[in-house]
Amino acid sequence: VQLQASGGGLVQAGGSLRLSCGGRIFTNHAMGWFRMAPGKEREFVAAVSWSGGGTHYADSVKGRFTISRAYARLPVYLQMNNLKPEDTAVYYCAAAPTMEAITTSPDYWGQGTQVTVSS
Repeated sequence: VQLQASGGGLVQAGGSLRLSCGGRIFTNHAMGWFRMAPGKEREFVAAVSWSGGGTHYADSVKGRFTISRAYARLPVYLQMNNLKPEDTAVYYCAAAPTMEAITTSPDYWGQGTQVTVSS
């Protein structure tokens, strides 16, 4: 399994970014995004089922972020709209066999991509 995240950058508050996670995984794996802000623990952001038909979001990003993927394929995207300074973090993509596992204990991790939101 190999995962590679990209698409991070510097954006002003209210702006948008789209992260992408590519690589090679088992086709039946759920995928997710996590983030780690300076001085904080890594936290769950969003997850999508292996088929792309099911999604789950952290309350802090609901209505602003959208996770998507084509059926059982990579890449997985995280569209981030109306970004806030508190969204500043390193974002990581991850994979796990189930939606339950992807939100709590992913098996595989990609390297992170930095997202910085200026006020």
